[in-house]
Amino acid sequence: MKIDIHTHIIPKNIPNYSNKFGYNGFTHLEHHKPCCAKMMKDNVFFREIEHNCWDGQQRIKECDEHKVDIQVLSTIPVLFNYWAKPQDTLETSKFLNDHIADLVNKFPSRFMGLGTVPMQDSKLAILEMERCMKELKFPGLEIGSNINGTNLDDKSLYPFYEAAEQLECSIFVHPWEMLGADRMKKYWMPWLVGMPAESALAICSMIFGGIFEKFPKLKVCFAHGGGSFPATIGRIEHGFIARPDLVAIDNNINPREYIGKFYVDSLVHDESFLKYLIELIGADRITLGSDYPFPLGEDIPGAMIESMDLPQETKDKLLYKTALDFLGVSL
Repeated sequence: MKIDIHTHIIPKNIPNYSNKFGYNGFTHLEHHKPCCAKMMKDNVFFREIEHNCWDGQQRIKECDEHKVDIQVLSTIPVLFNYWAKPQDTLETSKFLNDHIADLVNKFPSRFMGLGTVPMQDSKLAILEMERCMKELKFPGLEIGSNINGTNLDDKSLYPFYEAAEQLECSIFVHPWEMLGADRMKKYWMPWLVGMPAESALAICSMIFGGIFEKFPKLKVCFAHGGGSFPATIGRIEHGFIARPDLVAIDNNINPREYIGKFYVDSLVHDESFLKYLIELIGADRITLGSDYPFPLGEDIPGAMIESMDLPQETKDKLLYKTALDFLGVSL
């Protein structure tokens, strides 16, 4: 079995929110040819996507070809809309969540859903999280690695984390609005350099900010293998030991102690690094993630895991068992 927890989806038709709300910045699709559309932020081209990004039947066809049993659907981070007025983001979140719920209800054996919420307003975020969990029956949410430049240790997020614990809501953290973007305008650098750094910043913020201490039942998974965090844990730990006056100001527990207390997906594109990740964090904390259907993803989800010389028990954890544990569901 394969359960892919990291896949993105967008509705085929999105309301013109810029016209509706009276200000710019929202993303829409321009269907300029069959089975293909341009993602546009106002009148600025963002990327071109194909119909597997919105068509459930096409996704199932490709899942069958790749032997993926279940996709966990989440929105594309550019649609988080954290920058917008909170009530407007609540409306766009509801629209996106209802679209995912509709697909899950049509194909319950093939899809699960992760919701999106207006993280810039904890009260509204909790309100929509409750709807996602109780009404739409999602196992969790996808959130960004920062909220308009605010890191994930910020005290304004404490009520959100507390509610997530109470609702047993799994949190999938995806990098977005990458730090240093003003210096990375060439060579696709925000995706190649910025995203791994952004994920490491999110993990370090939650560790050093004591989030896992304050909310010990919180279930969090970080995309792209945790970004650059696993490769730099030695430096991070050394900094904690060498300069506790700078690092351990909010949490005096060694950051290495948190390895195994959060999840990451398997999308690292390198066998040797995945083996290192298994040794570091354990297969019971690594879930299959492909970033389907985007070009930086794994073309055939799980193909690298299946090709590796690993015990079958380890492969089973990577391919589906850890996903079930993270999501808190059973089949």
